[in-house]
Amino acid sequence: MTNWNKRTKAVHAGIRRSQYGEVSEAIFMTQGFVYDTAEAAEARFIKTGEDEFIYARYGNPTVAMFEDRIAALEGTEDGFATASGMAAVHGALVSMLKAGDHVVSARALFGSCLYILEEVLTRYGVEVTFVDGTDLDAWKAAIRPDTKVVFFESISNPTLEVVDIKAVSDLAHAQGAIVVVDNVFSTPVFSDAVSLGADVIVYSATKHIDGQGRALGGVILGTREMIRGVVEPFMKHTGGSMSPFTAWLMVKGLETMDLRVRAQAASALHVASRLAAGGQVRVIYPGLSDHPQHALTMAQMGSGGTVLAIDAGSKEAAFALLNKLEIFTISNNLGDAKSIATHPATTTHQRLPDDVKQNLGITPGLIRLSIGLEDGDDLLDDLRAAIG
Repeated sequence: MTNWNKRTKAVHAGIRRSQYGEVSEAIFMTQGFVYDTAEAAEARFIKTGEDEFIYARYGNPTVAMFEDRIAALEGTEDGFATASGMAAVHGALVSMLKAGDHVVSARALFGSCLYILEEVLTRYGVEVTFVDGTDLDAWKAAIRPDTKVVFFESISNPTLEVVDIKAVSDLAHAQGAIVVVDNVFSTPVFSDAVSLGADVIVYSATKHIDGQGRALGGVILGTREMIRGVVEPFMKHTGGSMSPFTAWLMVKGLETMDLRVRAQAASALHVASRLAAGGQVRVIYPGLSDHPQHALTMAQMGSGGTVLAIDAGSKEAAFALLNKLEIFTISNNLGDAKSIATHPATTTHQRLPDDVKQNLGITPGLIRLSIGLEDGDDLLDDLRAAIG
C-alpha cells in the first residue's frame, strides 16, 4: 500500500471487513464491546491489541478505518478522529501543553482558532506569541529555546496568506519545538506537509473530506507515539471522539475527495482569473501570479486550492453582492459540493475588534468564496451579474 498513489489509498486504505465480506465499509454502530471472560476484559484494559476495542470513546472499528485511511493519505503513522475540526485543534494543542509553556502562532487564523490561543490557552498559563505568518524573520525572532509548539494554518482563513511550511518547521525544529499545522485549505489532496517538516497535522473533516455538508468531524495526524501516547489519552478522557456513523460518512467522502477537490480547484482558478481580468473587484487567490506567495503555493501544493476571496470595497457593497447571488449559497462552511459565499467580518470573524480585523486584512468588503462542483462558467456568470 505504501507504493499506491493517493487516489488509490483514498479508496482502499484501512478497510476492516467483517466475517460477511462486505464491499462497502461497515458501520459498527456500537458504543461498547463484549469480552468472552472477565479475564479477557481485564487483559484488554491492561493492554489493548492492535485491532481490539473497549469503548467507542476510546476507539471503534469504523472510526479506525477512517483514521487509518486519512493517515495513509497524509503520510503519517497514525491519526485520531474527533467530533469536529475545532475539537481537533483544541485536542492537538491542549494535549501537549501545560502552564508555563510557550507557543508561537501565526496571527492570521480562523476565529475559533484565535479563541483557543488567545483565551483558552492563556487562561491556563500558556504564553502565546503571535507573528505575521508570512514573515520568516518574525518567526525566527519569536521562536525561543523554551518554545514548545509552533502553530499556523498552511493557508490562512479567510485572507489566504500562505505560510512556508519547510522554512518555519526548520526554525522550530532548531529550537526543539513541535510544528502543528491546520491544513484545511491545502486539503489532503494537495498536502505535502509531512515531507516539508510538519509534526502534527489537523483537519476539519467537515470541509473537503466530507465535502457534502453532512456532518461535523476532525482528525489529528502524526507519529504513532504522538497520537497514541499524547493525543489519545487526552481525547478519550475528555470526550471529543468521532461517532461511528460520522466516521463512515468520512470514509465514503474520502473515496471521491480527489476527484471533487481537483475539479473545485480548477473552477476556482477559472473564476479567479476571469474576475481578476475584469478588474471590477480585487481578487485574492494563491493560484494567481499576482498573489504574494504564488511561487511558494505552487511549490508547496501545485495548486491554488478551492477557495478565493474578493473585496467589494465596503460592507454595503458586499451585502448587495451577496444578496444578488443565485447559485452561491450564503453560509459559513467551505469545501462543500455547493459553492458558498461568506462575509467573514460579520460572521466567522465578527467577534474580533475592528482594528484587529483591519490588521489581518479582513476588510468590510471581503467575501470568501468556496468553489463547489457547479459548472465554472455558471459560477462566473453568477458573480459577474451580482457584481454588476
